Formats: sequence, C-alpha cells, structure tokens
Amino acid sequence: MNSWHPWRLARDLHPDLDIDCTRRLSPGHMGLIGRRTIWLHRGLSQAERRCTLTHELVHIERRGREHHDPDVEEQIVELESARRLVTLEQLVDAFLWLRHPCLHDLADHLWVDQQTAWMRMEHLDPLEVAAVEAACDGDWSWQPPA
Repeated sequence: MNSWHPWRLARDLHPDLDIDCTRRLSPGHMGLIGRRTIWLHRGLSQAERRCTLTHELVHIERRGREHHDPDVEEQIVELESARRLVTLEQLVDAFLWLRHPCLHDLADHLWVDQQTAWMRMEHLDPLEVAAVEAACDGDWSWQPPA
C-alpha cells in the first residue's frame, strides 16, 4: 500500500528539525514552518497532523523552486501532498469498499483530512480514473461536495 510516512521522512531527512504539536496556532493555520521547527496546531486530528506535516515537508523540499505566485505555490504543494498521501492503489481499495462515498467517508477510509481527499479526487488523471473504473467494474461514483 502506501509507504509514505511523513514522521519517518522528517526523522530520516531532517534530523535537525523539531516538530511541535503543543501550541495553538492562529486561526486559519494548521501548520507553520520556522527555521528549525514545524509547528502543527495542537487541536488537529491524527489524519490532519499527517496531512499538515506532509504539506509542510513538501514546502521545505520545494525551497528555492517556489512558484512566484503564492496561490499557485499552495496549489502545487497541496496537490503533491495529496498524491504522496493517497496512492492509486489506495483509491481503488477505497472505491471497492465504499463504491459511492461522501467526502467524509472517503477521507476517513484514506486516513487523510477532507481537503486532501478532495484535492486528490479533483486532480485524478484519465489513467487513474480508468484504473478505478476497471477495478470497480464501473460501479463507483464521485460527487464533489456542493
């Protein structure tokens, strides 16, 4: 299945980086990067911490290659994070089990937050759609939240 493990990656590739989950961050912030610390808002669920840590690690990885438009950069980081956290194999498994999931159920099954599940589903490429379709014999559907 998915070998992506943000905590292990942080330990192995960034041993000098501290991850602090004890502070309340300002509204609208789930995570922040400092020079030697990633802060994760203390009220996050386990799935939200996993997704937020991945997001912040992708930001670190992209240092020096950021897009000049901050909104575009956030989109790039969110999509890359979603792809790392949710493999095609996991999506197929989710739709085999759930068939017609709502966003909440899909996120829960994939062990990600709803934003990450939505981002992954909204950016499936045609080959990924075909793979899910074939695995489910056509009996699956995805309705983005209204």
